[in-house]
Amino acid sequence: MAGNTQVAKYDFSKMPEMLTEKLVSVENALPKDFNRARFVQNSIALLNDDPDKYKDFSPATIMAGLVRGSILGLDFFSKECYLVPFGSKLEFMPSYTGQVKLAKKYSQRPLKEIYARLIRQGDDFEEVIINGEPTINFKPKFLNDGEIIGAFAVAIYKDNGLQYEVMSLKELEQVRSCSKAKTSPAWSKFPGEMYKKTVIRRLCKHIDIEFENPSQMAEYNSDMAMEDDPVKLNEIEVEAEANTVDFVPFEVEGDAQ
Repeated sequence: MAGNTQVAKYDFSKMPEMLTEKLVSVENALPKDFNRARFVQNSIALLNDDPDKYKDFSPATIMAGLVRGSILGLDFFSKECYLVPFGSKLEFMPSYTGQVKLAKKYSQRPLKEIYARLIRQGDDFEEVIINGEPTINFKPKFLNDGEIIGAFAVAIYKDNGLQYEVMSLKELEQVRSCSKAKTSPAWSKFPGEMYKKTVIRRLCKHIDIEFENPSQMAEYNSDMAMEDDPVKLNEIEVEAEANTVDFVPFEVEGDAQ
């Protein structure tokens, strides 16, 4: 059993006070516009919504995950981030929505929009150069539920500038192979969302994002750090090429773009 076995099952009655005190102690690491009362209220609502999910973890373990979200200013109840039980650990994960929120809020070049989309078999996708500037054209097939073959992310700035990132399914699966939570429910049940999160995270590497304090930047960079390790990705590439068995992509069913 993970965590502290002395924790009363489903009893989160002391968590509001404990969480409030903890947030006070890390106040310098929180966003300037952080709403402490709302964060505590929403966090407790999250725990009470599915108490059995967290019953095996100590208050300290739960608290640590919640505080990680608070430092980035992400809300658990609004599904901007998650606490995911995985084996004996409780993993903190920003969601695709959370990644978008952070990019929009902290990009030094004001963003008009940033989003990611899946590319499926049958969709029309091309990269083109117009007046010396690279851009993309994407025409998804109507109600396409075909096999996912890749994903892309686009950042549109208020000055009408554009940046984008494209990743093939092979690249996305290489990233998944590096993930410390590659067999977690997030990857196994919602691969499409994780693909979108992966490509938008890759795009954000090229966006000048400046947080309010070093703690926020450190927390942001810790998310998916291993997946961005070029040495690890190269090891996986070499191993895949050396394997005589054909690469079989991860099968996805019922995931919408």
